[in-house]
Amino acid sequence: MRIGVPRALFYYMYYPFWKTFFEALGHEVILSSPTNKKILKDGLEFAVDDACLPVKVFHGHIVDLIEKVDVLFIPRIISIEPGEFICPKFLGLPDMVKSSIPDLPPIIDSNLSVYKNRKGLIEHAKSIGTDLGHSSKLILKAYKIASTKFNSYKKFQISHEKLPLDSGQKSFFDSNSSYFSRHKNKCLGENTLNVLLLGHPYNIYDNYISMNLITKLQKNGIKVITPEIIPVKNISAGAKNLKKRLFWTLGKNIIGSTYYYMDCGKALDGIIHLASFGCGPDSIVGELLERKLSRNRLVPFLRINIDEHSGEEGFNTRLEAFIDVIEGRRRN
Repeated sequence: MRIGVPRALFYYMYYPFWKTFFEALGHEVILSSPTNKKILKDGLEFAVDDACLPVKVFHGHIVDLIEKVDVLFIPRIISIEPGEFICPKFLGLPDMVKSSIPDLPPIIDSNLSVYKNRKGLIEHAKSIGTDLGHSSKLILKAYKIASTKFNSYKKFQISHEKLPLDSGQKSFFDSNSSYFSRHKNKCLGENTLNVLLLGHPYNIYDNYISMNLITKLQKNGIKVITPEIIPVKNISAGAKNLKKRLFWTLGKNIIGSTYYYMDCGKALDGIIHLASFGCGPDSIVGELLERKLSRNRLVPFLRINIDEHSGEEGFNTRLEAFIDVIEGRRRN
């Protein structure tokens, strides 16, 4: 059976697990094409007008998969950390797609929630396997294989500071580390500029949405640091500096990363926050960031809002000015 996985939203976090799990069950995983102009156009056509850019793009990836697969995988994601939530749009995503796009193949929309139960991921896997008609024994075996490889992937990502870029290569999330050995980050030297790039993974790692932001920074000799390559304990330590707990997981990761680097005296030359226009959590997180950084003007801060109308020329102008500033400060 061909199972379609949209190359959007939580693909950038959970695809290693999902791919390994489905293949261990004996299914073929079909990815949608990398985000492009047509996918964005299709997303704008079918998604509701008040949806944020990543959700609109997700709809476009669904359209891209319709004729290629037997089943679509659109999980109903509620929580990925105990006591924390994800944006409500993820909870309603399967329903949004069903009501907006006609002639869909069958959809697997199993819940994923660890809000009250740390075993939420295994329950998620059991639900998927049951929907596909597999035995409990095979499901458990596939889960163990997938969770082991997923945990190894995350540890490797942090230890090697490997950004989860969408390279477009089939081997990107392979079970072995051959991809990483071929693409291991080179040491840039002591004079490397360090920039903390903040944002939801599906914004900063989608090359089309982010207008190749990471590549542009790296071509200027800048080391890019994102929450995904920072140890969880460090993010948690940074997030504790807030007076009140932030219960959005992705927002907590952004704030925790910033506070950790700012309060622990880590070498940092600049901070960029890439946010979706119209995203409620992003607007609040952005305000918290600006308040924090306004009390410490030693680190230049650039906030970029993106939507379907964002133009690359203006984007590049702001980015070039930001790079000029941090390079000038380093020289002086």
